[in-house]
Amino acid sequence: MQIEFIGGARTVTGSQHLLHINGKKILLECGLFQGRRSETYDKNKNFRYNPSEIDALILSHAHIDHSGNIPNLVSKGFKGLIYATSATVDLCQIMLRDSAHLQEKDIEFVNKKRKKKNESSLDPLYTLEDVENAMQQFVGVQYNQTINLFPGIRFTFRDAGHILGSAGVHLEIEESGNKKINLGFSGDIGRPDSPVIKSPDVLRDLDILIMESTYGNRLHSPSEEVEEDLAATIREAIDNGGKIIIPAFAVGRTQTLVYMLHKLFNQNRIPEIPIYVDSPLAVDATEVFRSHPECLDRETYRIFLQNNDDPFGFSKLKYIKKTDESKELNEKPGPMIIISASGMAEGGRILHHLAHNISDPKNLILFVGYAAEHTLARKIMDGNQFVNIFGEEYEVKAKFKKMDYFSGHADQKELLDYLRLNSTNTLKNIFLVHGEEDMALPFREKLLQKGYKSVFFPASGEKINF
Repeated sequence: MQIEFIGGARTVTGSQHLLHINGKKILLECGLFQGRRSETYDKNKNFRYNPSEIDALILSHAHIDHSGNIPNLVSKGFKGLIYATSATVDLCQIMLRDSAHLQEKDIEFVNKKRKKKNESSLDPLYTLEDVENAMQQFVGVQYNQTINLFPGIRFTFRDAGHILGSAGVHLEIEESGNKKINLGFSGDIGRPDSPVIKSPDVLRDLDILIMESTYGNRLHSPSEEVEEDLAATIREAIDNGGKIIIPAFAVGRTQTLVYMLHKLFNQNRIPEIPIYVDSPLAVDATEVFRSHPECLDRETYRIFLQNNDDPFGFSKLKYIKKTDESKELNEKPGPMIIISASGMAEGGRILHHLAHNISDPKNLILFVGYAAEHTLARKIMDGNQFVNIFGEEYEVKAKFKKMDYFSGHADQKELLDYLRLNSTNTLKNIFLVHGEEDMALPFREKLLQKGYKSVFFPASGEKINF
């Protein structure tokens, strides 16, 4: 058996790992690389392997940095089945279509610049037609249902608690000579106290684990403090008469935010101000959340569902799909809250809201998740005085704040807890992926201190044989 680390290695984007088992090639994830525009196109367009030689793809969840390059893989010749949970399939239906739309818009913008330089035009990574073709290869699988993938290879999805439908993957492998290996792929690990979706179901009894490490060197804020911190932040911004602009991933983060705002509003802990979710994708994704109550947490059931109350809708909240209505928000005076995608501020309507509001000191930009290096969100978080949006330079005068509680990723303590059912004697190898060095390397030291003997931080292109 061989594991080849391709994407999501020493970075938090473009997740992609290739397994060579019993003569079969099995791809774990096929995500889009996100970062500098000059780097991303070529990285995403070209694969390091022949897509037509991949026998199957196993997808942990629907976030674009894990699923977003699947249509390109299919258009380049991949003919195998794509296994994901039923909720992930439903989310991919809308997320990949949205991604195709953004690919076409982005390449249109790039080609205008290339034309001015007398450079040849580029094609989008993929089109809506490519998405439709790819969706025909998806197979929905329930949690805890064991699938016989190929002779000597079977797998089971366990709830990862990261977003709706997210899963860890337990692969049971029998190689020649009856050598048995239990290989785990964590996907992205969620938080045990998330109020919307269920807590992670830990992968156990493993020999090898490929494990995410996004927040391997950070502890999130205690959950009991978060509601009041959010309420106080909103009240202060309202007193300043400004707008609260929240870049948030359309799937997962937006629904958690809406849930908490609904709760605070019902408890009279925040004033009655307009709240807008300005993202067609978030609107559609919220409908998928509503259609999968089996994935939702007990708290959501207790506070909302058992009272026939919609956790994702209330009187002061408006979901926006139409472009004209989105533009009108920039003409309306504050105070108000605008939640818009994308979370890393690398595309979508959030760019327009930032362009219109980032230079007003009355406004607040509230970050509720992780942002990869070189993204616009990261530049603002890092305190850059000037940032570039749509090719124009803007001075950052608005206040900004980071609230890590809303992250869908487990922190260092929660990652360590995730390993609690795996003995230091039996879990022989841990490979840390989906993490930058400042997070993964300190986490590696923690694991070594705990007694795990072989903990690696593989580079992109690295191959490990067993």
